Amino acid sequence: MKKIILSAVAVMAFGFANAQEVKFGVKAALNVASLTGDVEDVSSLVGFQVGGFAEIKLSEKFAIQPEVLYSAQGAESDGEKFNLNYINIPVLAKYYVAKSFSLEAGPQIGFLTSAKIEDEDVKDFVSSTDFSFNFGAGYDFTENLSAGVRYNLGLTNVWDFDGSEDSIKNGVFSVSLGYKF
Repeated sequence: MKKIILSAVAVMAFGFANAQEVKFGVKAALNVASLTGDVEDVSSLVGFQVGGFAEIKLSEKFAIQPEVLYSAQGAESDGEKFNLNYINIPVLAKYYVAKSFSLEAGPQIGFLTSAKIEDEDVKDFVSSTDFSFNFGAGYDFTENLSAGVRYNLGLTNVWDFDGSEDSIKNGVFSVSLGYKF
């Protein structure tokens, strides 16, 4: 994992050094989150994301976009809501297929801020970090206003209860609006 993080930092540092253009922005998204793996009768939970990003253009067609997002995730089962809240840090490679349309993909690390089933704190039973992979697409309506769709595929087991062999992972579909400065 250290190699992945160091590689991402190296790519970002190289990008800043060779960037043609850097734009900062804010974004908000509607999440449709769920849990996958060793779970039964689970339905999606609607949440949100909010945060900021930097789009670092390396060429006309290629950009790197690191983000910092607060994300409300989780799922619902048997009428109980399992709320997971994270500070997520994705680093996305963006390829502009056309002038305003881009495809994006990249790794993400999430840091758990809270975990509750209804009003009961279950943070001690949930992994404090969540590694995942994002892929999606974006469209720039104007130079400043953009929209995107993304799927966050969880790679690590979020259930961290001693002796449990269950593998439960996050899965989040999001639709976002962003504003670049």
